[in-house]
Amino acid sequence: MPLPDDYTERVYAGVLGKVIGVYLGRPIEGWSYEQITARLGEVRYYVHDRPEMDLPTRQLVVTDDDLSGTFTFLRALPDYGHPRDLTPAQIGQTWLNYIVEGRSTLAWAGMGNASEHTAYLRLKSGIPAPRSGSLALNGQWIAEQIGAQIFVDGWAMVAPGDPELAADLARRAASVSHDGEAVYAAQLLAAMEALAFVEPRLERLLDTGLALIRHDSVIYRLVSDVREWHARFPDWRTTRTQLATHYGLAQYPDLCYVVPNHGLIHLGLLYGQDDFQQSLMITNTAGWDTDCNSGNVGCLLGIKNGLPGLDAGPDWRGPVADRLYLSSADGGRAITDAVIEAYHIANSGRALNGLAPLKPKQGARFHFSLPGSVQGFRPQDAALLALENAGDRGLALHYRTVRRTDPARASTATFIPPDSFNMPTYELLACPTLYPGQTLRASVVADPANRMPVTARLYIAYYGADDNLVRVAGPRVWLPPSAEAQLEWRLESAAFHPIAEVGLELSTEQPAKGTVYVDHLGWDGQPELVFERPDHGGQLWRRAWVDAVDHWERGYGEAFRLAQDSGTGLLIQGSRGWTDYEVSTSLNLYMAAAGGLAVRVQGLRRYYALLLSRDFGVRLVKALDGDFVLDEVGLEVAFGRAYTLSLRATGPRLQAWVDGKRLFDIEDSNQPLTEGAIGLVCQEGTISTNAVGVRPV
Repeated sequence: MPLPDDYTERVYAGVLGKVIGVYLGRPIEGWSYEQITARLGEVRYYVHDRPEMDLPTRQLVVTDDDLSGTFTFLRALPDYGHPRDLTPAQIGQTWLNYIVEGRSTLAWAGMGNASEHTAYLRLKSGIPAPRSGSLALNGQWIAEQIGAQIFVDGWAMVAPGDPELAADLARRAASVSHDGEAVYAAQLLAAMEALAFVEPRLERLLDTGLALIRHDSVIYRLVSDVREWHARFPDWRTTRTQLATHYGLAQYPDLCYVVPNHGLIHLGLLYGQDDFQQSLMITNTAGWDTDCNSGNVGCLLGIKNGLPGLDAGPDWRGPVADRLYLSSADGGRAITDAVIEAYHIANSGRALNGLAPLKPKQGARFHFSLPGSVQGFRPQDAALLALENAGDRGLALHYRTVRRTDPARASTATFIPPDSFNMPTYELLACPTLYPGQTLRASVVADPANRMPVTARLYIAYYGADDNLVRVAGPRVWLPPSAEAQLEWRLESAAFHPIAEVGLELSTEQPAKGTVYVDHLGWDGQPELVFERPDHGGQLWRRAWVDAVDHWERGYGEAFRLAQDSGTGLLIQGSRGWTDYEVSTSLNLYMAAAGGLAVRVQGLRRYYALLLSRDFGVRLVKALDGDFVLDEVGLEVAFGRAYTLSLRATGPRLQAWVDGKRLFDIEDSNQPLTEGAIGLVCQEGTISTNAVGVRPV
């Protein structure tokens, strides 16, 4: 079946529906129907900032395992070359590659308490998927929790119009951490969502999904009962009572068990009558695992009814502004948005169908190509600036009475924003997406109706002394009405200060109003800077590294003193966009089994590393579903001595130096890693350095 003409837009609507549903249900997760109706009534809009709520944060956009797991585990497809026969074991390796234990991606509730945490520990101990999630190993109450259903949406969206493929992918992905009824629930939803790209009738979606799961399963019987109750009872509350009586906590005494929550998904879909707000209201007001259920309902309706369905009621999209956080070992993907993730998913779907990837506007990060998208851009002062998607013209910045001394600014995050330092569920592990040495580029045009010229320039804001934001602006361009300009600004090499945001600044010589359109904005090139402890106070320079070591000590003189109790730990900086560069440092080993530098880091188990050890001397290692020695040289390595290390990656070629002597110069022709971040590697012991430099080659 050919891909639908509006495939990417439908994926975007599905991603937005998922995000909106999760953010709507998150503040009341675990509440009962009685608690919700008594305190909030019907949940018809976001409740995170309502005075009745007692929450650790009133932020709408937060880290959430429902989102991180959904969009992170799907990376197994591109990481393994988009095979249609992707295996559970490969998806399990993807878990180990991207999850930082206890710090990212999952709800860390303990072995034997949460299915995902249990499965992760099984995988870590060497038990491969699907045994890692099996009933035989973990028992019913762990294997049949809700997580497989939560994370299923991406597997459906890469198989538009193909419910059989979607259900099969869902089964393989679910088996990493779940079994039994949890897998059937995931398969049913995946099939429904995949078919929703081409089939508008909900009853047809249900029939198709049910045909693909075991007819003697509890999930099959549950859905059949909910459909029967829906036909008999006009009020959704009556059916909710039936559901609670026959499939509720009395039968399944766990708020995270899949069966009761799966029933609430169908309750919302059947009684919501295709209305996005009404369906989410029912699903959330009904209680239990609200953000999970609401996210699945939102995604399915987003796919099925497209963006018009999301926009038919209240303004769901405005407060979100496409923003989401994906905390994982891939720090460069943490600060992202619904457009970026939609294109990742759509391009995986295209690859499964033998099609080339889409790269709107020459691959610019911010291209605003999807209807209504703003990609995280927001005005600094709403009194001076309003913004909206202007279709083919990109992002419209409508400025009001600005002047040179009082400019209007619109920006989007490139690192953890000041309001997101402390997350309520788990830490936001992130690296900046923009660095010194790279070149910012944007295309802008002034509206023909503007009455006077406007000055435009790019700007960034970085975390400086005491973690306060410091704004720096690039060259100005003069835009008369109808004028178009290409902005270009290379960020100068400097000591490292995490860049928190990028944006556009508009001003006029005299008070005026008008509009400037941003067609696209992005950056290219390799970084050029030194990472070290800044002279001023503050801690965000540390937060800019993905900390996947057991201990990063603060009380010593070195900026980077890392200790790993067992196994291998990494401290990671950068993103997948880095390709050809050289990284250098002066490294000390203190009773460490091995330590060194890594390049093209794509998680915790995909990288190249130059390692020193008293046991083997010097090795060039490739980590890719296991560690492989590419070359080694005998060298007497001493504890407590500083060694100057340099590791260069250029295309498939790897070169490495120790104390100025080139020891390795090889080409990796077997599944080479072509891009990725840098890292410090520590194996069972302590290493230290004061600075790590990176430069393009």
